[in-house]
Amino acid sequence: MTPNHPCSKMKQGLWITWLSFRLEFLLFWPNLHLESTVVITSSQEERAQGPILPEIAAILPEAFAARVKRPGVVNAWAYPDFHKAVLATGRKNLIMAGVTTDICLLFPAIDAAKEGFGVQAVMDASGSPSVLSEEFSRQRMHDAGVVLTATNTLMAEIAQDWSTPTGQQLITLLFTDVFPAIGVSIA
Repeated sequence: MTPNHPCSKMKQGLWITWLSFRLEFLLFWPNLHLESTVVITSSQEERAQGPILPEIAAILPEAFAARVKRPGVVNAWAYPDFHKAVLATGRKNLIMAGVTTDICLLFPAIDAAKEGFGVQAVMDASGSPSVLSEEFSRQRMHDAGVVLTATNTLMAEIAQDWSTPTGQQLITLLFTDVFPAIGVSIA
């Protein structure tokens, strides 16, 4: 999705905040040396949904090259190639985000949880075109057993200990990029 994409206009300020933070976090991700795998999927890149951000391709070139291009299937989890790609990681705990909460994130998160995966949905990395749609989507995911989280909470969970090298890098990113990007200052 690009900043000119229709979904980005629904929350222009949120989009810019999300973009600036997410790119910082993604730039940092390879330095975490976590045993993690990123699976990227897109739907109809050549149509209204648009291509994956080129910044993501630059930051995660291998995951981008291996991305699963869906021909229009709304629920990524229902698309066999994506489902197989996630299963191939061998992971049972997933961190998921999508361009839109009420479509891109909702359906695959619920289906993955129903299939027995531990799913954390990063709520501030997605958005819906209306407050009502966002509220209903969150409630549906929560009711299905999806853990709703935020980027800063996820960072703390990954760090576990701010005094470690990874923890120090994450807390620095949190205070220099995340909080200022969303207009929060910690006194």
